[in-house]
Amino acid sequence: MHLLSLIASTPVASLLAALVIGYLCGSIPFGLIITRLAGTQDIRTIGSGNIGATNVLRTGRKELAAATLLLDMLKGTVAVLITGALFGTPVGLFAAIGAFLGHLFPVWLSFKGGKGVATYLGCLLGVYWPVALCFAAIWVGVAYLSRYSSLSALTATLCSPILLWLFGPPASASLFALLSILLWWKHHENIARLRAGTEGRIGQKG
Repeated sequence: MHLLSLIASTPVASLLAALVIGYLCGSIPFGLIITRLAGTQDIRTIGSGNIGATNVLRTGRKELAAATLLLDMLKGTVAVLITGALFGTPVGLFAAIGAFLGHLFPVWLSFKGGKGVATYLGCLLGVYWPVALCFAAIWVGVAYLSRYSSLSALTATLCSPILLWLFGPPASASLFALLSILLWWKHHENIARLRAGTEGRIGQKG
């Protein structure tokens, strides 16, 4: 079943519930919460100003960055699995949309959130874990070679919809293609810096 067919065949109430559950899970700003609890400066005032794990790493606290990465990922996975259990596995795709949008545009932070890489991976893990493993492998490989977190994310999110189209549930390929477009849009400044050779590398402070 393709994405449009799934939308047409899903009761409106279930679709809306999945989007809301996903959004509420995704909108939890774990990077900001964790760094505040740890007593660091406001994560939005350093580096890129982003609330994600890469910017948390710029505090010099690797354990905080790892916790942020894990929690931002799991909120996507949990949203998909909870919604799938309540309304059926295919409906979990709509929770993935909600979780991703929640992370990008959290109501609690005036709709100024992160760039969605970890949450994208978490949603992918909930939808079709083999491609999530491929995503992680691609990210690590590109990061190892380039030391650019943004390039790693862009490459992994470019490959994921293709892998889903080849091996995963049909509707998921279209969904993650849309999420990839959003993620690339959120990374437009990173793309400009990559082209200019001024993008910060992994572990670089400031």
